[in-house]
Amino acid sequence: MMSLVRLSLRLSAAGCHGSRRYVATVVSGNKTASLVRQRLQVEVEQMRSVLPGFRPGLLVLQVGDRADSNLYISAKLRAAAQIGIDAKHLRLPSSATQDQVLQSVLAVNADPAVHGLIVQLPLDSVNPMDPERITNAVSPEKDVDGLSCINAGKLSRGDLKDCFIPCTPNGCMELIRQTGVSVAGKQAVVIGRSKIVGAPMHDLLLWSNATVTTCHSKTPDLPEQVGRADILVVGAGRAEMVRGEWLKEGAVVIDCGINHIPDERKLSGHRVVGDVHFASASQRAGFITPVPGGVGPMTVAMLMENTVQSARRFLLKIQAGG
Repeated sequence: MMSLVRLSLRLSAAGCHGSRRYVATVVSGNKTASLVRQRLQVEVEQMRSVLPGFRPGLLVLQVGDRADSNLYISAKLRAAAQIGIDAKHLRLPSSATQDQVLQSVLAVNADPAVHGLIVQLPLDSVNPMDPERITNAVSPEKDVDGLSCINAGKLSRGDLKDCFIPCTPNGCMELIRQTGVSVAGKQAVVIGRSKIVGAPMHDLLLWSNATVTTCHSKTPDLPEQVGRADILVVGAGRAEMVRGEWLKEGAVVIDCGINHIPDERKLSGHRVVGDVHFASASQRAGFITPVPGGVGPMTVAMLMENTVQSARRFLLKIQAGG
């Protein structure tokens, strides 16, 4: 059954290199995210059968009114509605102070109807804000973004069953699983070391028993490092930086990049590309994620996964009389 599911998720991109033929299987984040949402919808219905009227609760806290943040929040609210999550959006004005934001976070922490709280970044305020302090004020039990130092620390120690995993790396791992390639024993390379993607991605691969190398702006021999990777995850923020000729033949390539480059053929005057040069990489990789439609949809799906997981833990406590 799983092989049929995996087959339905893949599209083939064929190319030639010299006298040999390479085929990269394109792993669709859109289709994988849809399967995740369907599974979570069933889980939410099962929760209701255990406790009638119960719904997982998610709150998105926003400061200001940035257009890009509004777009991301709308996507999260739509996904939550499809699954059956009770999602709310709390927008504070750009005049809000840090103390007011912290007070709002603490109030949500104390609300038993909310199982997941995310602070939408960046914080669009005219007043000084410390995003890390605000993020760390979120209760670890409700930190479904997985960005607090408590959850990050647990992940780094390998306590994967006792923490929330950041959504983008978690989505990357799900896409890797869809390829059928075992992570254990593989050489993995992560490009980028951000707290949101690169660093937790390294930890996830490490605790999945890969041998992991993290590359960054100071890495002098990037093509050489990439060439050793059985699994490559790229989150560098540089358009089409990784070239196909760098890749090890048959590698799994997960592209987290979202970049806009000029394109006069588009009405908008630009197009969206990843951090990997797709045309050349698809002629050498074994599996590759597209941009758009790859990692992006999985980030939202994993946020829903974490929210349902948090609600499940809450429900178990109720059943246990805690």
